[in-house]
Amino acid sequence: MAPPLPQPRQLVLGGQLLAGATQQPVFAPFDGRPLAPVAQASRAQVEQALVVAFEGRARLARASAGQRRRLLDGLVQRLRDHRQAFVELIVHEAGKPVTAARAEVDRAIETFTLAAAELSGFGGETVPVDLMPGAEGTTAEVRRVPAGVVVGVVPFNFPLNLGAHKVAPALAVGAPIIIKPPPQAPGAMLLLGALALEAGADPAALQVLPCAVEVAEALATDSRVRVMSFTGSARVGWHLKAKVKGRAVLELGGNAAAIVRHDAEVPKAAKRLALGAFAYAGQVCIKVQRIVVEQPAWEAFLPAFLAEVDALGVGDPSREDTVVGPVIDAAAAERIEAWVDEAVEKGAVVLRRRPRAGAVLAPVVLTDVPRDTRVVSEEIFGPVVVLERVPSFDAALESVNAGRYGLQAAIFTNELSAVRRAFAELEVGGVIVNDSTSFRSDNMPYGGVKDSGLGREGVRYAMADFSEERVLVLRP
Repeated sequence: MAPPLPQPRQLVLGGQLLAGATQQPVFAPFDGRPLAPVAQASRAQVEQALVVAFEGRARLARASAGQRRRLLDGLVQRLRDHRQAFVELIVHEAGKPVTAARAEVDRAIETFTLAAAELSGFGGETVPVDLMPGAEGTTAEVRRVPAGVVVGVVPFNFPLNLGAHKVAPALAVGAPIIIKPPPQAPGAMLLLGALALEAGADPAALQVLPCAVEVAEALATDSRVRVMSFTGSARVGWHLKAKVKGRAVLELGGNAAAIVRHDAEVPKAAKRLALGAFAYAGQVCIKVQRIVVEQPAWEAFLPAFLAEVDALGVGDPSREDTVVGPVIDAAAAERIEAWVDEAVEKGAVVLRRRPRAGAVLAPVVLTDVPRDTRVVSEEIFGPVVVLERVPSFDAALESVNAGRYGLQAAIFTNELSAVRRAFAELEVGGVIVNDSTSFRSDNMPYGGVKDSGLGREGVRYAMADFSEERVLVLRP
C-alpha cells in the first residue's frame, strides 16, 4: 500500500513543508473551477532557500554515488506509488488529457531511473598530458564535480517530467537545486519535493518555491546560482540569460515543421502528424506547427490528414478518448484565435475550424498562409497547423529553415539520401524520420538552435551541464 499522500500546496523549503507569505489560486483549465490555493514564497523565503542551498553544496558534494543513487531509486518507487495522484494533478491543473498525463508520469519515472543508472559510469576520465618533452610520466585525471546551486524554471505543459529533467540530473551529480514550478500547475513539483524529503533527501538537495515573477527573476539571477535551467518562452529565456551570473541552459520552443516527401507513406504521415499537431491542444514545444508537402504527395495527403484530424477526440481531459483538451486558460485561447484571425485576414484558407468553447479550441487547419503571419513565424502553442504545398524537396528544406527558431524537424520519406541531406542542411537541434516533430526520448540530447535555445536536456547531458571538470595533474 502506498504511504499517505502529502498535500502538495506548501513550499518545500529547508527540509520542511511551510506556508508561504501569501497564497495564489489555481484554476482548472477545462471548466475554470477553483482548485486548492498554493503557497507563494516571499523574497525573504527565497533568500532563505538560497542560503540553505549555498551552504549545503559541500555536504551534497561529499555524498557517495551510492547514496545519490539510493535517493533516486527511492523517488522512482514513490513516483510509482503515487502515480495516480500525479496523474490527477496534471489533468486538473494543466488540463492535459488523462492518457497523456499517464504517459508523462511514466516518462518521469524513466527519467529518474536513467539518472540512477548514469551514476554507474558518470564521473570523469584520464587525459594524456605527456605529449611534450619533459612531461614523461605525467598523468592527468579529470573528475566531474557539482557545479553549485542550480535553479530550475518549469513550464505548465509538462509540469512533472520537465521538472524531472532538472531535478534528477541535479540529484545525480550532487548539486543543490531550487525549482520554481509553473503557477498554473504547481502541484506536481510540490508533491515531488515532499516525496524527496520522505525519501531522505538532504534539506539542501531539492527545494520547491512557487513565487511571483519578480521574485523568481531575483532567484534565477542571484550571484550564488551557478546554473539556471529554464524551459519556457524565448522572450523570457533570453531576458533571463542576459542577467544570470552563471551558466544558462535554455529550452525555448519553436514552430516545428515536418516535410512530407513525394515518396512518403501517406497514411502513416497523416496519422502521426495529426497527433503531433493537436495532442494536448498543441501545447508542446516540439508540436507540429507547419507541414510542408511536396506537390506529388499533396492530393493524397490532404484528405488523409483531414480525416485523421476529424477523428480526434476534443473536450474534457478526464475522458479516455480525449486527445485535444483545453488550452491552459481563456487568455491563451483568445490569443490563439487572434493569430488565426490575423492569418485569415491576410488571405489564409481555413480547412478546419469550429467555434471556441471556453478554453477548448477544436483543431484549426490552415493553408495558403503568408509567411509573415504569426501562425507561421512565431510559436502558436495551440491546436493550429499550417499546410504548405511546395514544388520540390529544395523548396521544402528552405521553408523549414525560414525563420528564427530551430528546435526539431521531421521528414517522412523512404529515401536514405533525402534523410542524410535533411540531417545535414536543416538548422535544428534534432531531425525525426517517419514520425512527428514531437518525438522525444528522455535519454537523448534535446534542445534547439537559433532562438530555440542554448544547451541540451537529456539526463546525461544535463548532468554534464550541472557539473564541472576538475583536473588533477600528477608529476613523477
